[in-house]
Amino acid sequence: MPLRICYLSAEYSPFSKSGGLGDVAAALTNHLAASGHDVRTFVPLHSQSQLDGSDIRAVDFLQNLTLQCGTRTFAYSVSTARAFGSRSWIYLVDCPELFERPRIYTDAPDEHVRFLMLTRAALECCQRMAFAPDIVHCNDWHTAFAPLLLKTAYAWDSQVFGRTRSVFTIHNIGYQGVFSAAAAADIGPGVPASALHAIDLAAGRVNPMRHAVMYADAITTVSPTYAQEIRSPIGGHGLDADLRARGTAVSGILNGIDIDTWDPARDAYLPHRYDIHDLAGKALDKAALMDLLRLQGPPSIPLLGIITRLARQKGIDLLFDVLPALLGSNRARFVALGSGEQNYEAFLRGLQQRFPGRAVYHGGYSEELAHFIEGAADMFLMPSLYEPCGLNQMYSLRYGTVPVVRRTGGLADSVQHFDPATGAGTGVVFNDFNADGLRWGLTTALEWYAQPALWHRLRTNGMRVDFSWTRSGADYVRLYEHLASSA
Repeated sequence: MPLRICYLSAEYSPFSKSGGLGDVAAALTNHLAASGHDVRTFVPLHSQSQLDGSDIRAVDFLQNLTLQCGTRTFAYSVSTARAFGSRSWIYLVDCPELFERPRIYTDAPDEHVRFLMLTRAALECCQRMAFAPDIVHCNDWHTAFAPLLLKTAYAWDSQVFGRTRSVFTIHNIGYQGVFSAAAAADIGPGVPASALHAIDLAAGRVNPMRHAVMYADAITTVSPTYAQEIRSPIGGHGLDADLRARGTAVSGILNGIDIDTWDPARDAYLPHRYDIHDLAGKALDKAALMDLLRLQGPPSIPLLGIITRLARQKGIDLLFDVLPALLGSNRARFVALGSGEQNYEAFLRGLQQRFPGRAVYHGGYSEELAHFIEGAADMFLMPSLYEPCGLNQMYSLRYGTVPVVRRTGGLADSVQHFDPATGAGTGVVFNDFNADGLRWGLTTALEWYAQPALWHRLRTNGMRVDFSWTRSGADYVRLYEHLASSA
């Protein structure tokens, strides 16, 4: 039976994207819509939203509305949009006062208000559309107050929300959206102080993510291993006890990827397309990217790629000792795409200056270059300290680009260490979060790369793995149906 799903996200690819959340939101909701479910997805109309080529329509009865958050009242309007090739419409919440900012995420004192407004607007739009969702699915701290609001401020509307159940997905527990208790009134109206976490309030803070863990009917995270890690003191970032207290309400569902967007046989960003049966195009893509970036060396030299947010979580520190020695010995070429903390950007810029023709760093983000790197590189580096799921290792496997990853979170769930004796496995997996661990991983990969038949087996093993949303989407639907049946 088709389900009615209200889906809330701070970003949504290709309209607005900062990281994996945007990709996952788009891919999952498209899969659900294609499966016949009625999905209403609400996202902000950020000033950075890329709307070119999209079918956009104003919703006539959702124009020039007002909404109260705490003591403030905001004006907003709503349009629907559908990206080229997408199966589902999304609802863009246009509130210039809050969403016309230089970046999707800011450090402004009203950051929590921005996404509280999105959450309330989504619920009030459901009321105006007479759309009674079976499920409200919220994501990360930005929309984490939705379960609390359903049980307090909007509980009066039994006609719309009387049978609604909530799902909260943790994409990265390291970002919890904590703000000062002095601003707790912003969560209102309709939310009693007694509903807030008393210990946090006494300590002078409000933690949105903690409230979702408290009030959501089900809590998911983006891989089974990460679901275990966040219930430990090391991985829980202060929420491990809360998560353990929820027992079986917490589960891990490995993300899928959009196999229509990420397909080397059809990728419009690649100058040469290829598939598992004919990899000639991959070699041509490598030559084209090296020429474009002015990387020097013979076709046989391995090309390493990394596409990442530059933060400690991503293991960038491990590159400091390993990459200069590798490039200095002239054993590889390296291309990096990403932005983030200044010391990591400085390191990558310095690497390019020290090793011209051997290393290139492109600051910021480019969808075209991201696809090009996945298609052209021989190996992809993900030496993460922790990784809730990760998507690039799945893209890499699909593109025949061997991932070199640390055994953590979704990386452990999606990459199997290769065994040359049996020919089984899809990548290189190392255990220890230190330079020696990464050095071992890269040395192992380079040794296998020097054996063409072995490398071909490893590469094609990865290309055969199915990371589409068929499996993961079915897991979500089963969860939704279980919750809906208990309403």
